[in-house]
Amino acid sequence: MSRPPFPQPAVNPPPASGAPAPRPAAMPPARPAARDPAERRTLVVGRGISVQGTIQDAERLEVVGLVEATLLQATEVSIAPGGMFKGAVEVEDAEIAGTIDGTVTARGSLIVRSTGKVIGTARCRRLQVEDGGQITGTIEMISESPKPEASRPPAEAPV
Repeated sequence: MSRPPFPQPAVNPPPASGAPAPRPAAMPPARPAARDPAERRTLVVGRGISVQGTIQDAERLEVVGLVEATLLQATEVSIAPGGMFKGAVEVEDAEIAGTIDGTVTARGSLIVRSTGKVIGTARCRRLQVEDGGQITGTIEMISESPKPEASRPPAEAPV
């Protein structure tokens, strides 16, 4: 092979004599609640791979092959063109460019791409369907939970 398997880090030349050494940039404080997508625990089911069962502890699921499973409490699911998910999935955001057959609950947004098909039940707070995308079954929009009415003063009775 003529190229290295990983990119080589850039080497900084030593500072000229008398010049101050460059200071590293300060890192912004990390947010514990949201993780960078590159740091999420990701399960990728590749083309020609079939998985059955319950998927736990995956923050992101990318499906290019076939998954017959129940996915509980993930952050994101992505079904690529040609990929298929059969079962139930509950996530924050879902992007469907392949096929999902079952129940998808997206507490955030559900995006059905032009090559995507949802067969069954789709529950979501926000829905986007590109031209050519298909939904066959039931769509349920998740709304904000009703807030308890503020206590109103009692109505006065006529005298």
